[in-house]
Amino acid sequence: MFTCLRIQPDEKVTLITDRVTESIAAAIAAQLAERGCPFNAFILEDLAPRPLTDMPAAVLEDMETSQVSIFAVQVQPNELHSRMQMTDVVNRRHMRHAHMVNITPEVMCDGMRADYDKVDRLSQQVLDRVRRATRIRATTPAGTSIVSDMNPAYRWFKTSGIISPEKWGNLPGGECFTSPGEVNGTFVVDGVVGDWLCARYGLLAATPLTIEIAKNRIASCSSSNKQLEHDFWAYTHTDENSDRVGEFAIGTNIGVSRVIGNILQDEKFPGIHIAFGNPYGEHTGAPWRSGTHIDVVGLGFNIWVESADGANQVTEQIMREGRFLISA
Repeated sequence: MFTCLRIQPDEKVTLITDRVTESIAAAIAAQLAERGCPFNAFILEDLAPRPLTDMPAAVLEDMETSQVSIFAVQVQPNELHSRMQMTDVVNRRHMRHAHMVNITPEVMCDGMRADYDKVDRLSQQVLDRVRRATRIRATTPAGTSIVSDMNPAYRWFKTSGIISPEKWGNLPGGECFTSPGEVNGTFVVDGVVGDWLCARYGLLAATPLTIEIAKNRIASCSSSNKQLEHDFWAYTHTDENSDRVGEFAIGTNIGVSRVIGNILQDEKFPGIHIAFGNPYGEHTGAPWRSGTHIDVVGLGFNIWVESADGANQVTEQIMREGRFLISA
């Protein structure tokens, strides 16, 4: 935690948790106390009924005087708005913020034990390539075949687990992301889907969700699990941009060897994940918004990055069958 957030003993921390995650937050609080860091801890159920409609005022007020914040909470349906209120404060004040949504003891003992200096080096190698990209192509054995044309006006970021004031990050960390120009093709979700659907449906290898994407929007989706299909379609049609590809990302946490059914860690699994909804425009530069954001994760990717070198197009394969071809 201290490696990722670079917390100094004189920096104040706001620690936010809930009843389910209280034991993990207690372990974090013990580390903060051991280092002599001033902090205030909040249990959401003590402040407001769940699901939250708004982030409690006491939390937001405390964040106004903190340099670091940690959000270790199990999410509930329709709470994204409250989390966006929190990250609005983080972005405005340039706080170092660890977003640990749906953190579990398993994740603390798995993805959080990665060598984050090594993950950061690999993430930088990926970032250097994708920032020059005009197009990224990807396939998987399950049937994914997508092409993403990149928008040079949109910014790429790495959230490698080393969190800076420039961009708050999820922990476990390990991804490079942007908002795409336009995505077309088929994305087969044989890993996991995000938000509250992740806890409900878990690993999708046996019942993958196939999403057809046309001009950056969902054209159709199908799965043998019809309730999953229904819930995903309903989620991605909450508002006018809920079905729009808002995030295009490459997971870079080479310390993660498998998906476990927890989107917090699984979206860092080496490969591509995309998200429908909010494009994090305050970071990427995308000029539109959505009140929803749901990630989808596939497995076993082959990834090619196309970029311009003068008048020539250069293509580099950076991943084969889920393994990076570039080193850290």
